[in-house]
Amino acid sequence: MGSSPHSVKRWQLSGTDYEQVRSTRSDTRLSCWTPLNNQSSNLQLFEERMTLVLHWFDLWTDRQRKHLLHSLLTRGTKSQLKYCRDVLMETLPVTQVDLTAVLPRFLSLYVMSFLSPRDLCSAAQVSWHWRMLSEQDCLWASRCITRGWFLPYTPAEKEYGAWKNHYVSCVSTLDWLTPREAAEQYGTLNQQSTSMTEEEEERRKERRIRQMIRDKLQEDKRQSMSTRRAWGSYTKPGAARGGSTQTGRPSSGITSSSWPSLSWPPRTVGSPSLCLSLDRGQTMSAAPSRDRVQTCSPSSERLNNASGALSSFTSRPALTHTVPPTHLTHPVLLLLISNRIPAYELLLSGVKAGVIVVLYDHRGTLSALLAQVERAIIGQGAQRLGLLAPGGTEEIHLLHRCILSERTLLNPDQRDFWEKLSGWVAPAEEGGGIDIFSPLAACAPGAALIQTLSSLTGLEVRTPMGLATGSFQNILSEWSDGSVCTGLSNQGPSAPALQFVCERVLQGWCRQAEWMEEALGGLRGHLGPQLQRLSLEARGRALGLFLWEKMSLEELCVSRDLNEALVEGLTALTRQRETRPLEFLAGFLTRWTHDKEGEESRGDDNKRADDFSSAPQSSQVCILSVKFDGAFFVFKKPISLSLSLSLSLSHLQIALDWRGAAARELHHSECLYLGRLGAVLKVYQEPLAAALNSNRAILSCNDLRTVLSPVAQILELNRVFRVDLEARLQQWGAEQCVGDVLVKLCSKLRVYTNYLNNYTTAIHTIDKCRETKPPFRAFLKRADRTLSTHMLSLQELLLCPLWRIQEYVTLLQALCLHTHTAHPDHTHLCSALNTLVAFREFTQKLKRNSERDGLMEQTQQMIQGCPNLSEGNRQLIITQDAALLRSPDEQIPDSLRIYEHVSDVGLFLFNDALVLTRRRVHHTPFTLTYQSTHTFLASVALSSLSVREVTHTRYVCHAFVLEGPCRSWVCATERGEEREHFLSVLRPALNAALTGHQ
Repeated sequence: MGSSPHSVKRWQLSGTDYEQVRSTRSDTRLSCWTPLNNQSSNLQLFEERMTLVLHWFDLWTDRQRKHLLHSLLTRGTKSQLKYCRDVLMETLPVTQVDLTAVLPRFLSLYVMSFLSPRDLCSAAQVSWHWRMLSEQDCLWASRCITRGWFLPYTPAEKEYGAWKNHYVSCVSTLDWLTPREAAEQYGTLNQQSTSMTEEEEERRKERRIRQMIRDKLQEDKRQSMSTRRAWGSYTKPGAARGGSTQTGRPSSGITSSSWPSLSWPPRTVGSPSLCLSLDRGQTMSAAPSRDRVQTCSPSSERLNNASGALSSFTSRPALTHTVPPTHLTHPVLLLLISNRIPAYELLLSGVKAGVIVVLYDHRGTLSALLAQVERAIIGQGAQRLGLLAPGGTEEIHLLHRCILSERTLLNPDQRDFWEKLSGWVAPAEEGGGIDIFSPLAACAPGAALIQTLSSLTGLEVRTPMGLATGSFQNILSEWSDGSVCTGLSNQGPSAPALQFVCERVLQGWCRQAEWMEEALGGLRGHLGPQLQRLSLEARGRALGLFLWEKMSLEELCVSRDLNEALVEGLTALTRQRETRPLEFLAGFLTRWTHDKEGEESRGDDNKRADDFSSAPQSSQVCILSVKFDGAFFVFKKPISLSLSLSLSLSHLQIALDWRGAAARELHHSECLYLGRLGAVLKVYQEPLAAALNSNRAILSCNDLRTVLSPVAQILELNRVFRVDLEARLQQWGAEQCVGDVLVKLCSKLRVYTNYLNNYTTAIHTIDKCRETKPPFRAFLKRADRTLSTHMLSLQELLLCPLWRIQEYVTLLQALCLHTHTAHPDHTHLCSALNTLVAFREFTQKLKRNSERDGLMEQTQQMIQGCPNLSEGNRQLIITQDAALLRSPDEQIPDSLRIYEHVSDVGLFLFNDALVLTRRRVHHTPFTLTYQSTHTFLASVALSSLSVREVTHTRYVCHAFVLEGPCRSWVCATERGEEREHFLSVLRPALNAALTGHQ
């Protein structure tokens, strides 16, 4: 051996294989080969034999040498193999290695992030592994976003290279300008730059466009009002002098913009000039002024009814005298309500006068929603926009496939939607804004969404603060004032919501919506079409009764000047709180006559009308009692100082401890929650266990354990949580922490996981025992819906843990929002919030799977003779009733082709197939109800199906053709909106099926 090994290798050589073996015996083993007891002879013999083996090694071929090396390595120990590895690394050092194979994945991506797009494309050609790394979205998304190239869709979970493809397509379609063209269009560096930034210029341009749109709409409305004649009016040839009188049906002056058409959707409520309501708390009055929504006291309700009715049904011709501008166009409030909101019928019954409600289909599109809003407002401007749609503290489910969040708001389709929608709302300087009924102000992502939406639309955005528990209780709590971080709105709790809906109806709906949804859902399913027809007929009868019997429209023949005077007098009366309305109206008519005679200019009349309307009020005294920090403060000031008092109260409210309010709400709701869980054990488990122990069992031991044992575990866990929370609240201060208590609770969420996994089994066990065991049925009849069970049934009480998870998330988001990042409690709160949000998603996934399975089972039972639908990951998307058409002669051109109605069909669209059924309607004798039955007709895979629309002609309307591989079906819906909605859902499903098939 030429060289001595390293010290480490020397230690490796002194292993067990090279140590001298000492034996208790003095003789040698195999001494003819290796004299073990003589070290010098042993080393000499070893070197001689090694020299011989190396000589043989030099004489062997390459194959023989490799075979010997392989044999030696397989016989070596681990320490010997490590030694061989070190020798090889010194002899053949590694000079070139693939960095992506050695470095971790995130370091490889970090290195590639410094490469230019051209270098990244070159790196993608090295190998498949390099291509996979260089086409990651994290490398290309930032390059696209910095250049303003946003992806027009959300990539799928397993989609690969979407941002790179978008970057390449944007670069390939760029408009290249020469230096001369660029200088002509953008100027040069030597030119003096303006003081206005690009962002300010863009905002100014958007405001200018919105103002142009509003001016154009007002001009069109003014022209239409001045050119169109009133409905049902004509001029009598022998009219009396001094005004136009009418015979037959006189002119009512009700134009299309102030008359509620009978062709409106049945659930659309509100009109800018006339609002008919069957609610006792509603009044029939003219539209509210631009600054506020007018409310009527009980003492003046009768007067407002008369004044509003007369102001709506009298003629208002072209202006010949001065009228304040606010009398011409009354901005209304616009409220958008999704049909996914539970018990929305109750909410519609309490809509105030002057509020236009758009009840839209949750399964539609943004363009369809815009068109529906445009038809509802009829060219008017809205003072404020309200939005009531399903959602939480971070996002709003505006439509089925459209979620409004901070991440999706800047998508092109949503950005265009909100820009157009905000163009119909008054500017922020005039009090315009957006009221969203979801508690977005309760967490940081929601607050960011509010700020982004406010910047995009240029309007004030207000949402609930999220300091209340329950499904919709947040609407009744405090609202933000538009800036999210400054605290409450100056108008008090739930003030923005009360602009749209009456207080009694809103409170009842917020507390009872979830309970009423099941009953109303069944009512919609069985009586929906009939209720629409009955609603249309009832509105027509109500309007006819009001016009021809209550108003005596046939006998109402007055001159044009008298109509104008009465309209303006009653309008001014509605803005005043007069105790003697008849004297006020007489004085107004007298002044009107004098102003009419001495009229010289429009500006003078405006000034006199304003001076007259601002009548002085008697001085009154306001006694205000405020409770703050346990003490009562009594203010006794004149009524003129009420504004300053309200401002002082707003400052007191802002100074409140929001962390403490959220923590106290958490403790209060926890006590209610434990009360309901305790009722389950006290009312149900203890009597059933006592009966079981006394040999009079109502339920078996296994059934009792399956149904109620998980509830006892949750109750034990949450009792400990409440005790820990009470200890923190008793010593509450600015630096007090509750996050560690919540983290402790989150560490034991396995109890809730076991409960949710067992929930379906428990519900099925209750149903089975209730049907098969009469004693248990009698026991439930006595125990359910009593004062001890909070007027809830056993099944409803078992839902409390699921609802509590959502309440935890809402309250924790409020705590995190109002906890500074430097606070010692912030880290624990964020950790607990992330855990509970993930657990909430788990519960929602279980709920969606259960609903999907139930819907598929219901559809399977509905269609007679249908093959098995529960295959793979099949889901029901939409159902649509249609008429099956047939043409006698297919050779006739489409514009002249006549179709005959063959039968009624049902279209059941799944994510992979379309099922057609033959629908039969069976009416029940002596009643208005009917039942529909479906029989299986055909099924077509979406990958082989195509659709095309049939042109609307005098012979057919709302028709479309479904073309399969073997035959085609011509179907027609009853309304055009139904066809548009069905095709808007069918086409994306066809594209998705073709993509998956390829």
